[in-house]
Amino acid sequence: MPEWTFLSNHALVLSYIAHHPRITARDLANAVGITERTTRKIIADLLDTGYITKKREGRRNRYRVNPDLDLRHPIHGETAVGDLLEALGWKRPRRTVKTH
Repeated sequence: MPEWTFLSNHALVLSYIAHHPRITARDLANAVGITERTTRKIIADLLDTGYITKKREGRRNRYRVNPDLDLRHPIHGETAVGDLLEALGWKRPRRTVKTH
């Protein structure tokens, strides 16, 4: 395994959640290769800043990504996080149109 990667742990966690919205923190930590404690901190950061929301479903959480928020560094201008996730293979959910 290389000593460094192109994506931060926050980006890796967000990307994995986008692809697996019902994943547990333990499974997420194992997939990303970080501790469960670090994973929970990153999830809290993403929740606090609005990049993800969570909803309880039975004994698990379902996460939803807000793809419209911008990447947090000034050099990325107004590039949306959804654009990064799409470059990593994520498909935006289709919006359902409610009819009356």
